[in-house]
Amino acid sequence: MKNLGAGIATSGAYIVGKKDLIKLCAERLTSPGIGKEIGPSLNQNTFFIKGLFFAPTVVASSIKTAIFASRILEKLGYVVEPKFDEQRADIVQTIHLATEENLVKFCQGIQMGSPIDSDVIPYPGDMGGYEDKVIMAAGTFTQGSTIELSCDGPIREPYIAYMQGGLTYEYGKLGILKAIEQMKK
Repeated sequence: MKNLGAGIATSGAYIVGKKDLIKLCAERLTSPGIGKEIGPSLNQNTFFIKGLFFAPTVVASSIKTAIFASRILEKLGYVVEPKFDEQRADIVQTIHLATEENLVKFCQGIQMGSPIDSDVIPYPGDMGGYEDKVIMAAGTFTQGSTIELSCDGPIREPYIAYMQGGLTYEYGKLGILKAIEQMKK
């Protein structure tokens, strides 16, 4: 539900698989005997509909933000994937920042440009499932909604930041400019 929720739905997911397994999930995620009759909407249906309505413009803003990041960071000498003029398959923009300091400062700058928790300073830390420390920045209205504007990366060479999102291009651009400003300090 990340993109479909458009940063509005506070929860959501979908399950795919064999019919009998989906039925078991439906029974487990709701109440026994209710299953898929109601679904795990958690009183979120209005938000889901709003999310579907806004999803095209949110995804467009996110892609525009990624293109902006790709172009400006490439002009500053960083290796980016994809490049600003290449065809894209998703909203993730990778930025090879070359040093641990750049990666940390870039993520901290993204956080500073976020509409929520802009005063929070992320630092690398241990995270389950990762061998290396990871830094994560996401000042989001909806916790875990990476479509809003987020950036993270493992603390290891070649120090790649994985940036995505921007509910609006304007605040995505602000976050990127803050990140660049932070790296220059």
